[in-house]
Amino acid sequence: MKAKIFVILFLILGALFSLRVPAYAQGIDETETFEAKVVGIAEEKELFTAGERSQYQRLILEISEGEQKGKTIEVENGLFPMANQPIYGKGDKVIVSLAEGPEGGRIYQIVDSVRRDALLILFLIFVGLAVLVARWRGVASLLGMGLSFLVIFSFVLPQISRGADPVIIAVAGAMLIIPITFYLSHGINRKTTGAIIGTIVALLITGLLANIFVEAARLTGFASEEAGFIQFSQQGTINIKGLLLAGIIIGVLGILDDISIAQSAIVFQLKEANPKMGRGELFGRAMDVGKDHIASMVNTLILVYTGAALPLLLLFIGNPRPFRELVNYEIIADEIVRTLVASIGLILAVPITTAVATFLFSSKGSK
Repeated sequence: MKAKIFVILFLILGALFSLRVPAYAQGIDETETFEAKVVGIAEEKELFTAGERSQYQRLILEISEGEQKGKTIEVENGLFPMANQPIYGKGDKVIVSLAEGPEGGRIYQIVDSVRRDALLILFLIFVGLAVLVARWRGVASLLGMGLSFLVIFSFVLPQISRGADPVIIAVAGAMLIIPITFYLSHGINRKTTGAIIGTIVALLITGLLANIFVEAARLTGFASEEAGFIQFSQQGTINIKGLLLAGIIIGVLGILDDISIAQSAIVFQLKEANPKMGRGELFGRAMDVGKDHIASMVNTLILVYTGAALPLLLLFIGNPRPFRELVNYEIIADEIVRTLVASIGLILAVPITTAVATFLFSSKGSK
């Protein structure tokens, strides 16, 4: 059984790493790109252009993939001043674009760094700690995570990119993800079933609230540059406002998982400690703990969103415009609606899950 779990986990992780992201999602055009490695620095100096200082490099690169693999090319870096100009050293891996020049020559340009190695190391640390601390429960949760990504990348995103309603697809995806990941991570029992029911009900209410207040606030979904780029690249086939709602639903789902299973587990432990406890007392005691969960999780949620939107929040500091005007900008209103709707869903999940779990564990023959 353990060997089967490892095999399934390996196959899922392999599928995830082999997924190719469409060009429009990467934000690149049809220019040919490939990876290369810095094998030497032919020249390095400071340049002054229009009063701006920049670090100029003439790099020797070795192409590491494609038909030109092994070929050595020379690329200039820092020819023009730019913010956060990257400086490369020998051994660095980079992404290079190839385009035809005005006279038919080839123009090579470094467009980004290769970050895959660092991401893989971080991912392996995450997997190792999950398995080391949570043992087989950790393996099961990783398997559930892999399946969640497969649902998102094989169903949710392709359907939305084909023009399907993002909200319907997000809800359908959530209905697939919730039972699979919950039962894998926490086992097939009444505790998990109670968490699943509570999560689904809270998610549906949250989705309804998100829809109401996205309409009430007249949010269009075009506050981000990515939305405009997707609208242009997909020629208007994607409902951007629906995409905003779908993002809220998927984001809330991850939060509800934690709070729902915690509340269901509390009810289970209380009932196991005192099998004679009635439904009213069981619900009340579980809610006492649930209130602490609400207080800590809402604060955590606010801090998470604040961390993600920190550059945006800097607009409030030293800005001569009044707060009432700044908070009205759609790019800020988006984050406010997203945060408050998620917090409301989190709060509602506590009494809903507690009530469902109380009923399940108080029924005759419950285990």
